[in-house]
Amino acid sequence: MALKVELKPHERIIIGSCVITNTDQRARLLIDGDNIPILREKDILTPETADTPAKLIYLAVQLMYILPDPQVNHGTYFNLVRDIVTAAPSAWPIIEEINNNILSGDMYQALKEAKKLVAYEKTLLDTVRPNANADTDAERRSA
Repeated sequence: MALKVELKPHERIIIGSCVITNTDQRARLLIDGDNIPILREKDILTPETADTPAKLIYLAVQLMYILPDPQVNHGTYFNLVRDIVTAAPSAWPIIEEINNNILSGDMYQALKEAKKLVAYEKTLLDTVRPNANADTDAERRSA
């Protein structure tokens, strides 16, 4: 079954190892093929935008998904996982799902789970930031 993709003007998409950029008009693509990695622009992270530990894990999984030999990035991935589990042990259930998908060769599903990890990290950071701001405000008032 073919995948139907509609691209907005100037939207990018990765198909296999190619980056395709749409022109200035909407376009509709019909992609037919087996096991071809496809990523829409909204799902693509770059090294510049991978600015948190979970986003770095997502980037590593993204590279495993896109590149012909996913094992090239296993070392980087598992080092990042060790760091995030040490800092946030509560992330382990999500990491475990990512690991299971990587080990079974389902890189697309691993990427979806990595997206959940990024969302989980954001909730953790959002709960910590208000407390940090409150501490800073209290310090200013007492000075």
